[in-house]
Amino acid sequence: MVHGWAWLNFAWFASAYDNDDVLYRIVTLVQIAGVLVLAAGISRAFEDDDWVAVVLGYLIMRLAMSAQWLRAARNAEETAERTMALRYAGGLLLCQVGWLGLLFLPAGGRGWLFLAMVVLELCVPAFAERQHQSSWHAHHISERYGLLTIIVLGETVAAATVAVKSGIDEHDALGELIPVAAGGLLIVFAAWWIYFVVPVHGHLRSNRQGFLWGYGHYLVFASAAAIGAGLEVAVEQAVGKAHISTLAATSAVTLPTALFLITVWALHARHFKVGVAEQVVLPAAALLVLCCTFLGDPGVLVAGLVLALAVAAGVVLTARRASREGSRPASAAT
Repeated sequence: MVHGWAWLNFAWFASAYDNDDVLYRIVTLVQIAGVLVLAAGISRAFEDDDWVAVVLGYLIMRLAMSAQWLRAARNAEETAERTMALRYAGGLLLCQVGWLGLLFLPAGGRGWLFLAMVVLELCVPAFAERQHQSSWHAHHISERYGLLTIIVLGETVAAATVAVKSGIDEHDALGELIPVAAGGLLIVFAAWWIYFVVPVHGHLRSNRQGFLWGYGHYLVFASAAAIGAGLEVAVEQAVGKAHISTLAATSAVTLPTALFLITVWALHARHFKVGVAEQVVLPAAALLVLCCTFLGDPGVLVAGLVLALAVAAGVVLTARRASREGSRPASAAT
C-alpha cells in the first residue's frame, strides 16, 4: 500500500511540475531504486518480521520526493505556491521519522504505528494544499490512475491463469475449472469495461473532487486485486486443494467484485448517468453478484454472466439516450 501511495503522490506532482530535465529524471530514478529495495524486503517483513529493507526503500522514495518538492518551492513564482511546496516537503520528511519507528518498536506496537503513519501520510496533501492548489491536470491524473487499474486487472488475470494451469497440470480437473475460469474472465473483462466506459477527467475540477476520487481508488485497487486472489481460492477449492466450503470460496470472488462495482459507481460512473434506469445498473449488478455467493459451484460463472448483462444493459441504455437526444430539435437537445 505505502509504495503505491508514494507513486500516486508522484503522479500528482508530475502532473504539475514535470519539466523532464536531467535532474528531474535522476531523482525519479532514485525513487525507482527505492521501490526495488522496498519490494525486495516485503517477504522478509511479513515472514521474518524484518522491516529494515521495507523502511529503507520507502525512505529512499520519500526523500527523493521531498527533494522534488523543495526544488519546486525554490522555483515557485508565488508565495502561496512556495508555502504549499514547503508543506509537502516538510510533511513527507516528518512522516519518515514516524516510519523509522517501525525498526525500534516491539512487534506488538508496529501495527498501530503503521496505521497511524498511513493516516498521517494521507493527510499531507490536504494540509499542504489547503490554501493553494497545485496545478495538476485532470486528464493526466485520470490517465495515470487508469493505467494503474489496468495493471492491477492484468495481474488479476495472470494470477487466475497460473492457478487454472496449476489445477489442470496437477489435478487434471479441466471440467471443474471451466466455470471458474469463464466466470473469472467475464468478471475481469466487465470490470475493465465498466471502469473505462466514461472519460472521468471532466469530473475532476477541484481539489475536493480530485482528492476524494483519488483516495477512493484505494478501494478500486484493493477490490480488483482481491478478485484475483479470490479466483485463486475458487480454483483451489474446485480441485480440492483448499479445504474450505464452496460458499467461502465463491464469496472470495463475489464480495470484492461487488465492492469494485459499487466503488466505481460512487467515484465516477454515477456522475455521467442520466435517469433512474442508468443509475441503478451497477448497484443492482452488485446486489445480484452478492446473491451469486449462495449458488454453490456455478456461483462464479453466474456472477460473470451478471456483469456481462450489466455491461450490455449499460450500452443499450446509453445508446437509447443518445438516440433520443439526437432526434430532438437543437433547442430541446441543449
